Amino acid sequence: MKLKIKNFDWLAGRPVVVLNNKVAKKLNVFVDERVVLSNHHSVHAIVDIFPKLVKDDEIGVSKEVASILKLRNRSIIEVNVSGMVGASRIIKKKISGKELSAKELTTLIDAIVNNKITEAEIAYFTAAEKLSGMSLKETIALTRAMVKTGARLKFSGKYIADKHSIGGIAGNRTTPIVIAICAAAGLTLPKTSSRAITSASGTADVIETITNVEIPLSKIKKVVKKTGACLAWGGSLGLAPSDDKIIQVERLLNLDVEPQLIASIISKKVSAGSKYVLIDIPYGRGAKVTTLKNAKHLGRKFKQLAKSFGLKLKVVYTDGRQPIGDGIGPTLEMLDVLAVLNNRGPKDLKKKSLYLSAELMKLCNIKNAIEKAKEILSSGKALEKFKEIIIAQNGKDDYDEKVKALTLAKFKKTIKATRTGRISSIDNNGTNTLCRILGTPETKGAGAYLHKHVGKVKKGEPIMTLYSESKTKMREALRFIKGKSPVKIE
Repeated sequence: MKLKIKNFDWLAGRPVVVLNNKVAKKLNVFVDERVVLSNHHSVHAIVDIFPKLVKDDEIGVSKEVASILKLRNRSIIEVNVSGMVGASRIIKKKISGKELSAKELTTLIDAIVNNKITEAEIAYFTAAEKLSGMSLKETIALTRAMVKTGARLKFSGKYIADKHSIGGIAGNRTTPIVIAICAAAGLTLPKTSSRAITSASGTADVIETITNVEIPLSKIKKVVKKTGACLAWGGSLGLAPSDDKIIQVERLLNLDVEPQLIASIISKKVSAGSKYVLIDIPYGRGAKVTTLKNAKHLGRKFKQLAKSFGLKLKVVYTDGRQPIGDGIGPTLEMLDVLAVLNNRGPKDLKKKSLYLSAELMKLCNIKNAIEKAKEILSSGKALEKFKEIIIAQNGKDDYDEKVKALTLAKFKKTIKATRTGRISSIDNNGTNTLCRILGTPETKGAGAYLHKHVGKVKKGEPIMTLYSESKTKMREALRFIKGKSPVKIE
């Protein structure tokens, strides 16, 4: 069917088209199904139906569709139903618990990247991964497919390095500090990070409080060439793009899938051109990985997969029994990062950042790594490197203005200890959930500030201060604390 283009001036976050009821009936498509638009290229798009927005001979298109196909208003486009693709059969095979071949995984990942299957089908696939697991052979094939369907970066230099934590620990914003220290030590670090999946915020959410993280590949290359590093959101770069679509679904389901986690991390490192990779696996009660035994099992899988892609990879196992740092939420975590870079701030965040920096430097054959890391931080070299990266990504020297503009949400409530005793635990899952109730990561200034970590506390002392832009969310957060008690006092 040929239809006239009606360009809508809005971003949908994915290719979306709008049909009226009559055209949808002719095509025999329903809301959330797919159609294919074709001219010299083709794109699969999600259908929405609004009778009054488009005429009988029109198709409304989001900016994503118009950009991909370079569509002009009122131009003619061929529109057809997106037929049942092989990916659906492959998903059903995985649901039944069977192993997928490399060809099948390539077909599936291609379908995800090109918008040929629905979010519901992606959800079925991730659930099948979770329930049935994946063999090493499948995980390698999945990773190759994710790399193959995206862009690749390549940098000159002997030591192209990266650091990644598997996440789940509230706060724990070591990455910006580690990148600043190691870049100041001479390593090249094309760091791409995710937004939050199940936590209160991801590294990209935190960095976005003071600089642009949605940077095109061409600019990333310039930033890294100029400063030795970047702190970008991987979803804007087209590196292993299927991963970002899967992450969106995982986030909706609040689901972490081990094979997908491993493939996600390794595919992003390979795509970014990294050769030396440090993986931080926190473990303990309330972490994604609860025991050292399980952490080492996961670490072995990372090492096996890294070997298949020629990466020199080291795994470290760190204490994940409670949050790292004092702030939890994008702005609060950035304030922690800035405090550490200024030789103040939470001691636990500083200690862990120095440890991870030294481990990555040692992996890249830098001698006396811990002493050098400490000197780079204490001398202010790390802060200067961080400023340099932020300014390069923003494209202008407005670092001081951005830092001064950091503000917390307007409503706050301090929770105090009801008795003298000992804080025996601060649950990471509960703390992350609490901050999400308060509005993170979408509301940058929302979250929680921890006045106390595990240890002694006196009656009346502040334990945490909550921040939210919504009175309703604040009330919900207080009800959550009353019911779940993420901070335990004995």
